[in-house]
Amino acid sequence: MPRYFALALLVLFFAAPLHAQTRAVPDSRAQVTLSYAPVVKKAQPSVVNVYASRIERRPSNPLFDDPVFRRFFGEQRRGGQTAQSLGSGVIVDASGLVITNHHVIEGMTNVKVALADRREFEADIVLRDPRTDLAVLRIRNGGQFHAMEIGDSDALEVGDIVLALGNPFGVGQTVTQGIVSALARTQVGITDYGFFIQTDAAINPGNSGGALVDMQGQLVGVNSAIFSQSGGSVGIGFAIPVNMVKLVVAAAKGGVAQVRRPWLGATLQPVSKDIAESLAMDRPAGALVSDVFANSPASQAGLQRGDVVTQVDGKEIDEPEALGYRMGVRPLGGSVKMTVLRRGHTTTLDVKLAPAPETPPREEVKLSGRNPFDGASAVNVSPATLEELSVESAKEGVILADVPQGSTAANLGLQKGDVILAVNDRKTERTSDLRAATSGGRQAYWKLMILRGGQIITSVIGG
Repeated sequence: MPRYFALALLVLFFAAPLHAQTRAVPDSRAQVTLSYAPVVKKAQPSVVNVYASRIERRPSNPLFDDPVFRRFFGEQRRGGQTAQSLGSGVIVDASGLVITNHHVIEGMTNVKVALADRREFEADIVLRDPRTDLAVLRIRNGGQFHAMEIGDSDALEVGDIVLALGNPFGVGQTVTQGIVSALARTQVGITDYGFFIQTDAAINPGNSGGALVDMQGQLVGVNSAIFSQSGGSVGIGFAIPVNMVKLVVAAAKGGVAQVRRPWLGATLQPVSKDIAESLAMDRPAGALVSDVFANSPASQAGLQRGDVVTQVDGKEIDEPEALGYRMGVRPLGGSVKMTVLRRGHTTTLDVKLAPAPETPPREEVKLSGRNPFDGASAVNVSPATLEELSVESAKEGVILADVPQGSTAANLGLQKGDVILAVNDRKTERTSDLRAATSGGRQAYWKLMILRGGQIITSVIGG
């Protein structure tokens, strides 16, 4: 019966009630000849194609040319001064809210969505969340739309059948089938909250932002990336868990322009084999606390340097990224219970779900003139701005919050997230210091001290 093997696991959906959790094998020929069509019919009306464009004024993102690891930007076309991006999306609210990947609409100003029935609508970008590579659109038409039912990504198991729906290569809406190959993939390097669902369902450029659905037709993930040397699917795809999507959608419904997440206020590192042995642990797992910030939720809860966090609300923590995800999917307010291994004993701490404080205020400035920072924007260092810009550690200086492509700052190699410590040997403790240091006009040279990726870089640039 080899030819029936691919359909053998469908019995969960077709032979048992939708709420049943029992896995079973088929016991009749009728069961092994069943189809995925009912699942597709339920999910397909909620999947849309996303077309985004802008007037091109700068070079394209170099990630488009990366042959080893491609994020799903879709086909990138240039016609005159117009750049276009193609992706997919999922209607998650009947009022017309659509979830997609941030990289599909990044830098774009005009967005259209096309429904499965070929109707097309203009859409507004209501929320961008680059830290999770998610964005929320709103269809301008005021009608009611077919929203996909939201599932629970924590309920997924390796081996579960899933379907991927999207618009690969712009050929039109397409459905592919596979299984959950792995869960909690963290070393992918796509977003700050790396905790991906890995699947072998064929997904390709243009599938970005499309739906990963389970056998109940519920959304369990948003397809975001593949690992590929050719640009096509080789059976290693990654989807953002829907439990992370829920928080972004809730923020959009609440009318906020930026998603705020709980802040732990501690520096974490993986538990190595040697560390595990020194702590008499059975295996290297958990998140080792290497530092705790004063007056943070971590310090208020009693978390200490040297603690190993092993669980959050009963969910196992194998590495620091898992802890970041478990905190990141929780709304502000209330608390979580952290199970901590401390000097050979296990204890439980209640950690408040509070946002990172913006102290001092960001005092954003946009820099211009004949200086290396022309075109860039900078903000003061605070727990909130460090969190927002994914800067690991900085106790002083100002952070470059935006460095537009094509600007003088970008052309000189400055990057978003750079922490400027000094200019011409003058310390820049606040944005006002940076503005003062760059307001003197043209100079013979500029000496910059920058913190980037934990390393201090000193650079001299001709005036």
